[in-house]
Amino acid sequence: MELDMTRIPEHIAIILDGNGRWAKERHRPRVYGHRHGAFNLRDIAKYANSIGVKYMTVYCFSTENWKRPDDEVNYLMNMPVRYFKKFFDTLVTKTNIRYKVLGRRDRIPAALLKTLEDMEEASKDKTGLTLSLCIDYGSYDEITTAVKKIATDVKNGKIEPEDITPAMIEDNLFTKGYPKLDLLIRTSGECRISNFLLWQLGYSELYFTDTYFPDFNEEKLKEAIIDFQNRNRRFGGLNK
Repeated sequence: MELDMTRIPEHIAIILDGNGRWAKERHRPRVYGHRHGAFNLRDIAKYANSIGVKYMTVYCFSTENWKRPDDEVNYLMNMPVRYFKKFFDTLVTKTNIRYKVLGRRDRIPAALLKTLEDMEEASKDKTGLTLSLCIDYGSYDEITTAVKKIATDVKNGKIEPEDITPAMIEDNLFTKGYPKLDLLIRTSGECRISNFLLWQLGYSELYFTDTYFPDFNEEKLKEAIIDFQNRNRRFGGLNK
């Protein structure tokens, strides 16, 4: 089947899972899988941009991932610095992709944070795909932070409790200004949400695949989008 180019999802999210297991099957260290996952993300982001996807939000490192072995965490905090610097021209200068970083920034090492913010700044005027990298991100943390901001405004008399609306909550999330999430993909055969975009995925379609992320190529993404296009989305109502 071919894509219906008139029904491309505007906002896709991906839980990038299976890098470590992909490497283990090849008798390589887990970091080998993370490296290949980074290259694969570059390729599928370019493909998504080429078919008209406007937003792609990817789960790179969760608030819980700090519990992983020190050598793996250190690699994940340092590899992107080398990767983005080496391929800056390919990733930013020669593409129409805009980069955003979602999540806490107070615990990200200074060198990585500067690299990510440099990418945000250099790509801020791009008009194609917005690729959001969720790093030290957790939905519980995001929603709690939003509630605290709103509670502070109530305490300071800026708003009344009855003024609080879903739209106000959305305006205090990391994804403020983003369109509704259409499609959430998780690779590697796991069928969990894992504290990712819990508010945003309220009416999104869910797609789970056994494919490990380093092998989740353009064709696999195309298959997921075709599956999405064959869904009957009712948003709580009935289709006529």
